Amino acid sequence: MVLFAKTLGASATVLGIITGMMPLLVIFQIPAANYLPRVGYKRFVFAGWGIRVLFIFAMAMVPWTGSFLNHTTQIVLILSLLFGFNLSRGISSCAWLPWITSIVPQSMRGRYLVLDTASQNASSFVAFMIAAWALGAAPQPSQFAGIFAFSALTGLLSLSFLKKIPDGPGPDEASHSSTPVPWREIAHYPPFRKLLRMNIAWALGYGGMIAFTVAYLKSDGGFNERQILMLSSIYFLGGLTSLAFGHHMDRMGSKPILAFGCGVWLLIATGWTLLASGTLPTTGLMIVMLEFLMGLGYALFNTSNLRLAMVISPTMGRSHFFAMFQVVSNLTLGLSPIVWGLLMDGLGGSEWRFHRFIINHYVIFFVGAGCFFGVTAILVRALEEPSAARVQALLREVLIDGPQRVWARLMTR
Repeated sequence: MVLFAKTLGASATVLGIITGMMPLLVIFQIPAANYLPRVGYKRFVFAGWGIRVLFIFAMAMVPWTGSFLNHTTQIVLILSLLFGFNLSRGISSCAWLPWITSIVPQSMRGRYLVLDTASQNASSFVAFMIAAWALGAAPQPSQFAGIFAFSALTGLLSLSFLKKIPDGPGPDEASHSSTPVPWREIAHYPPFRKLLRMNIAWALGYGGMIAFTVAYLKSDGGFNERQILMLSSIYFLGGLTSLAFGHHMDRMGSKPILAFGCGVWLLIATGWTLLASGTLPTTGLMIVMLEFLMGLGYALFNTSNLRLAMVISPTMGRSHFFAMFQVVSNLTLGLSPIVWGLLMDGLGGSEWRFHRFIINHYVIFFVGAGCFFGVTAILVRALEEPSAARVQALLREVLIDGPQRVWARLMTR
């Protein structure tokens, strides 16, 4: 969608809106959570996903309108359809986390989340490779229409699998009460408040990374659509490697994984800064390395973040805790790329040179994102999690003890 918008001449602000719309509309989880007792988890998710698929079919028609609509009108049309798509997603997604929490035992949630993330990354890698093959180096509107139609058909197919997931116990008794939901008390629950603060800092850094790295590769990097999609697919291979951390998460807790993930993202922000400033050449190998780390970093942070939310949210009122958790996180994720896009458009093509180091709007974004990742690392230390190990223990297990056990097994064979 970002590449299609770029072919229509979309600005950085429009790209920010496209990226931010999905997390922004998660705010509708707050009112939607009140309807879960009447509808149930499974029906709520199924209905929302079905409506989303209809909007994808409509989006597949937009590239064909180029013969009688100008680019500005097409951008407005695609934004309108994305609004409907993401509104239905935002409303129905309030049922997903409490549904999964109710059917997955606590001792297995870390492993489940890692496997879930791995399956998403594997299928996304295949999807990106299909898109790269279908679009080629100079895609026509019909090729974008074909990709969107393929997305709609696979979304329709996924409904048959969604129906096979067992429904969980209904929402807790507090959800049935006519008493107003104590949102202030939920937000001020100490372990939960610390988690929300960390998620805000994280979202301010991560919010624009996907859209603006793609925009950088297209405008300054000199890569075509096929190359960008193939390079971006490495992101999902990086996410697949998070499988190695599944048992560590359940055994050591989420905090050390979160701390490790912050370190990975600081390294990523530094790498993109060096590329955008001209300090390092923008080669395919460098992009592959950064995309791989981005996939790994996101998978580690996202899975451990969700697991910690499951651990610290009380059973009573869990649906509302999850609704607030997702709304606060996604609201920041949605606003972040829009604000960054406005700032980057405001700077335009301005550049400042210090010897070999060039400061431009991309450098300012990557440095700013890195600063927020640093703040996130500080806030991770304040999180409350029973029996969480130290990050040093995780590093020792991953880098020293684990490889030694593998080597010992090989030697005995």
